[in-house]
Amino acid sequence: MTLAVHSSTSFINIKETKGIKTPDDFLGMVSFAQTKPSCLLITKSSMQEAHLSHERVIGNPIEGRKNEKREKLHVLTTTHSNNSTAVPVFVMLPLDTVTMGGKLNKPRLMNASLIALRSAGVEGVMVDAWWGLVEKDGPHKYNWEGYAELVKMCKEHGLKLQVVMSFHQCGGNVGDSCSIPLPPWVLEDIGKNPDLVYTDRSGRRNPEYISLGCDMLPVLNGRTPIQVYADYMRSFRERFNDYLGDVIVEIQVGLGPCGELRYPSYPESNGTWRFPGIGEFQNYDKYMRASLAASAKAAGKDDWGQGGPHDSGKYNQFPEDTGFFQNDGTWNSEYGKFFLEWYSGKLLEHGDRILGAAESIYQGTGAKLSGKVAGIHWHYNTRSHAAELTAGYYNTRDTNGYLPIARMFGKHHVVFNFTCMEMRDGEQPQSANCSPEGLVRQ
Repeated sequence: MTLAVHSSTSFINIKETKGIKTPDDFLGMVSFAQTKPSCLLITKSSMQEAHLSHERVIGNPIEGRKNEKREKLHVLTTTHSNNSTAVPVFVMLPLDTVTMGGKLNKPRLMNASLIALRSAGVEGVMVDAWWGLVEKDGPHKYNWEGYAELVKMCKEHGLKLQVVMSFHQCGGNVGDSCSIPLPPWVLEDIGKNPDLVYTDRSGRRNPEYISLGCDMLPVLNGRTPIQVYADYMRSFRERFNDYLGDVIVEIQVGLGPCGELRYPSYPESNGTWRFPGIGEFQNYDKYMRASLAASAKAAGKDDWGQGGPHDSGKYNQFPEDTGFFQNDGTWNSEYGKFFLEWYSGKLLEHGDRILGAAESIYQGTGAKLSGKVAGIHWHYNTRSHAAELTAGYYNTRDTNGYLPIARMFGKHHVVFNFTCMEMRDGEQPQSANCSPEGLVRQ
């Protein structure tokens, strides 16, 4: 078994490299022998003090070429092979690589940039394939042309490509440099039925991603969300079958807000949430409420199915300010355990459904599958791990919330992408009880 680690800081001399804005502009992969865990593990860095898994826009490599003598890309020079210690570096392309019209954005500049990256020793690039762009014109009406042009450019210049199946909205989070909503026909359905999106206790709707509560219901023009995602991935496979496993070496499957397997518990749009707030539970759309009520009834506790915890606080509170998350709070009661097991279990089922579909679609293509989990490190040093709980990770002082996710990823042969690998505890504000190092060790 191999443990693969993504790093984006160890191989770039930022001070001596122009045209690169942040350490997150590069992703490196290191492979070394490992017997456990049972699935591949990849970590991605995030350089900002809050949960930042939005490693996004690169600088213009062309500008950097003007100063090639000063550029230093610190990558081992041995040739790539299965047993090599070489470090393949992948660069994240801008979020708006493909325009709202479905065309490749500034193709001549992109072509020159890819040439520059290859000259610098980069292995490949990573790009978001936005649902809101590709299926914008209507159900089953896919426009892959902008991405097809990019794939051809990558092949021409000998670059590999990692593609993200982005089923979420772009915009409203740290690192989002443009706005790409969900497809218009989906937004129309949401307008008619607002319960299609996640909802908090106060009734605030979040349009970033379709609620997992309706995963198996035909609420999107006669299709279930899982069917819609599967059809999208199948269309991608059919369009790019000749490049899969050769040019397109990895497909990261979007699983939630920001592409991550989580609830949108800390929405940054309009200042709703600020680091290091605990966030809020997102189980108040009618589909999630119905599921909770059914689970409570099955447990013989009908009164537990009326909604989420009443004492879990607001987005920007601290754990000790709430009855639910304080050290001896109700998170550790019989009711708290029931609710958290249900809440995290629904998220796990959601990931299992999408990754199961992805596995069946891409099996045998030669392309690796990956999924992303958020590195929520704030309030990690408290007993309840409140910020993780509201995001859907049942990870406390007494429970391991990531092992079930890792097992589910392993079941579908999916690489586990994780954030905050390079962060240090001493760099975080003491009041936030952060421990990115402890989270990574876990």
